[in-house]
Order: sequence, then C-alpha cells, then structure tokens
Amino acid sequence: MTVSVFIVILLAVILYLFSDIFILLSVSILLAIILNPLVTFLERRYFNRSNSSLIVFASLTIVFYLSLSVLIPSVLSQVNSLTEILGQISIKSYIAKVDKEFSTAIPFLPAGMISKKFEAFISSAVNSTFDQLASMATNIFALLGILVIIPFTTFFIVKDKSTILKALLNITPNKYFEMSYWVIKKITSQLGRYVRGWLFDAFYVGAACGIGFWFIGLDNALALGILAGVGHLIPYFGPLVGGIPAIAIATIQYGNFSMLPLIILILLIVYITDNGFVQPFVFSKSVNMHPLMIILLIVAGSQVGGIIGMLLAVPLATVIKTAAKEIYLGVKDYRIARM
Repeated sequence: MTVSVFIVILLAVILYLFSDIFILLSVSILLAIILNPLVTFLERRYFNRSNSSLIVFASLTIVFYLSLSVLIPSVLSQVNSLTEILGQISIKSYIAKVDKEFSTAIPFLPAGMISKKFEAFISSAVNSTFDQLASMATNIFALLGILVIIPFTTFFIVKDKSTILKALLNITPNKYFEMSYWVIKKITSQLGRYVRGWLFDAFYVGAACGIGFWFIGLDNALALGILAGVGHLIPYFGPLVGGIPAIAIATIQYGNFSMLPLIILILLIVYITDNGFVQPFVFSKSVNMHPLMIILLIVAGSQVGGIIGMLLAVPLATVIKTAAKEIYLGVKDYRIARM
C-alpha cells in the first residue's frame, strides 16, 4: 500500500513538473490512435510499416494544405464581411437598440440595464484580455514548439508502434505480462473508437449548424459552422459556441431579434439529433459515462489545464477507467497476486 501511494504521488509530481511533455505525448498518442487503422490497412496489403506511415502522413499533409487553400479564402472573406458590418455600427447605438428591443419584449426590465451591464462586462473583459495576452506572450514560443513537434512525435509513434509496445511489455514482470498486454490492447481499441467518434461528432455538429445557418440566410454561415464544430471538440459545447455568435451576427444583420427563434430552433434540432442519434451510435462501444460525469470531467480539466485540459479530460478518464476495470478483472478472474 505504501509503495502504491508513493508511485501515485511520484506520478503526480512528474506530471506537474513535465506538464508540457505530458500534453505533447497525450495529443500525439491520440492522433496516432486515430491514424493507426489506416496505416495498418496499407501495411497488411501493400507496404511495410514505415512506408505506410510515410504515405499516410504525406497524404494528410496534401489534403490539409488543399483544404486550407479552399477554406481560408472563404473564411477570410466572411470574416472581412463581418468586420465591415461591425465597422459600420456604433457600439453605443447598437447597445441602445438592444436595450430598446429588450424593453419592448420585457416591459418590467429596468431602463438602461443592458447598457450598464455591457459597460461593466467590457471593462472586465478588457482587463482580463490584457492579463491573458501578457501571460500568453511568455508561453507562445513554447506552444509553437509543441505544435511543430507533435506531427513528428505522432509519426514515430505510428511507425514504431510494435517496438514501443514491446519495450513497455519487456519491463513488465512475467506474472503481469498477459494482463498488461490485454490492458494495453483494450485501452488502445476503446480509446481509438472514442477519438474517431469524437471527431465525427464534432464534424456533424459543425456541418449541421453551418447548413442550418446558411438555410435561414445568416451571414458567415461557414465560419459559424466551423466555430461550432471546433467548439464541439469539448463535448456538449458546440451548439453553444456556434449559437452565441450566430445570435449576435443575426441581430447586427437584421437590426432586431427576429431571427432568434429560428437560430434557437436550429440549435435545438442539432442538439437533439446529436444526443439522440449521433452520439449513441458513435460512442455506444467506446465510453460508457453519464453526461453529467463528462461535464464534471470537462470542468475539472479546465481548472487543471485550461482548454487543453478540457480536451484531454474525457480521453484520460477513459484510459484510467478501462485500465482499472481490466486490472480488477485480471486480479479477480486469474487470481493474479496483488501489486
């Protein structure tokens, strides 16, 4: 027991001291798990492991470049259009208009309340933004370094998967060998299904929001859809991340809240179809967690590691849960000596 506690404390200290390395390896492993089935497919039919990995990464680089070359001009065009719209509108007159709309819709609302709240929010946001920018400036080069390194670490993890697995198993005591192999295999399989489903779900939310906003004639529908999809990489946040800017843009575009019911309807349809059909389909065999538990994990992840922590919280919990379950079953079913 004392040894187990010491190991847990040691791991916690290592994670704290080398958090950047932990994040780098975690992201690289997740990406490697996503790409592994494609590399394995090529390896079994056409090429060796190294060439298969190289072909997959080269193909992804080309697809990524072509996608950016198509998407970036369109997104920049929509962003420029949005900037021009914002530039033509006085913030004070816009807030006054919002005040008037709310006063009409909610007669008992105190006059000028929106303006006062907005001014307080802007003051707080400006101060917070400057503090965050000052903090980010010190870490920007480290972040860029991590982003540059991740593709290389991912490539070598994919290419040398068997070598890495053998190295891990070689340091495992013989009596735990079979169980350790099964735990690693189970974690890799389950985490792979989860991550691929996670990306598909984010793509669905982004595409559905973008198409819905385009259908009702909202400006910048493509950019809003991409924003919703990226936001949904943090589970359950996609419709919210896409919806708030959509409401702001619709209010600017039409000068009132007439589009608000349609936007809410689109977000409800996306949310219901996502939670009722897409998520059960893509996550049925990967993560068996209650939505409340997922939300609590995301909140805890944000407190520990910010946005990266929010992204990694559920996959990390999946790894821990799967490992604990398989080790428990191994000890119970095979009477393996307690560690």
